[in-house]
Amino acid sequence: MAEIVLGVGGGIAAYKVADLLRRLTESGHGVTVVPTRSALRFVGEPTWAALSGRPVRTDVFEDVHEVPHVRIGRHADLVVVAPATADLMAKAAAGLADDLLTSTLLTARGPVVFVPAMHTEMWEHPATVANVETLRRRGALVVEPAVGRLTGADTGKGRLPEPADIFAYVSDVLTRGAEADAGPDLAGRHVVVSAGGTREHLDPVRFLGNRSSGRQGYALARAAAARGARVTLVAANVALPDPAGVDLVRVGSAAQLYDAMVEAAAGADAVVMAAAVADFRPAAYADTKIKKTADGSSPVIELERTTDILAYLATHRPDPKQVVVGFAAETGDASGSVLDHGRAKLASKGCDLLVVNEVGADRGFESEDNAAVVLGADGSSVTVESGPKSALAHVVWDLVRARL
Repeated sequence: MAEIVLGVGGGIAAYKVADLLRRLTESGHGVTVVPTRSALRFVGEPTWAALSGRPVRTDVFEDVHEVPHVRIGRHADLVVVAPATADLMAKAAAGLADDLLTSTLLTARGPVVFVPAMHTEMWEHPATVANVETLRRRGALVVEPAVGRLTGADTGKGRLPEPADIFAYVSDVLTRGAEADAGPDLAGRHVVVSAGGTREHLDPVRFLGNRSSGRQGYALARAAAARGARVTLVAANVALPDPAGVDLVRVGSAAQLYDAMVEAAAGADAVVMAAAVADFRPAAYADTKIKKTADGSSPVIELERTTDILAYLATHRPDPKQVVVGFAAETGDASGSVLDHGRAKLASKGCDLLVVNEVGADRGFESEDNAAVVLGADGSSVTVESGPKSALAHVVWDLVRARL
């Protein structure tokens, strides 16, 4: 388990961070809370002490013999600042150290994650934009804020992501840190990930769909964000909570997914097609519900092919250096094994990597775990044993990073 410093900035969103603290401690991590003085005006010291099980310090002059402004940051495996206010990030970008938290940020040797929360105008101000760029350039991870209700009646980008989403993001950062010495190795990269399953409507009630939950695509998006990438996630009919730190685009049909992916891929370094896309759609849409007939006969529904999005993205790259990854959910049959079908699909699609996983009643779809073989256009093959979908996600990004 990790030793974590949780820095709390002086914003109204501080009340949500108490839930994040609870999640971290219940997962077995040791957490030292370092709030700013203004943060204690929103949530008091007893709350942080009770939830962390540790004393709360705010002043560099407390227990001076222990040199807390150096010791706390130096011994931390991870520093998380939430909410990270505009003022706090400005101080961090400038290297100011006028309290215990900003001093800790200067002495931290592990990953540092800032989770901003502020009004949209403050987030979009050129000063904040420049400060965020500075922090990211130095290797800090700055999570993109969520879009939603802000203080008062205002709505926009600047909302603190939900504690569960921040916890998932932090867990990915810790996993990455345990497996590699590299910092945010996707920093400065823009990646696009698709997730979920498309729906092709027959009438106002019925549709052709599939069992994809979007979990693998969301795991890929979270992992990329935790490695410093700017992430665009195109989600088709997914009911999961929005991942922290990504730009989310929601779509429904294969045609909508095609439009969104082509637009997002135009400026991307890597594209990962993890969504399950319908191969066919009804040739005609019924404006009213298709009724049962009096004679008991069944309607005949003519189908037509949808656009092969993966093949299009692979053969119409805006930059030949762009890395394109596909997913192939396969079942073996009389004509070949799962890998036989996967190799044929890799050759026909033209992508750089193809993640081949066997699906069935209790594997692949709707599961928390996944197993796969990642085939490369260069003839390589990497087997990923069954485990959390986040583990497969990091293997995919390792392979993508090596090709960027």
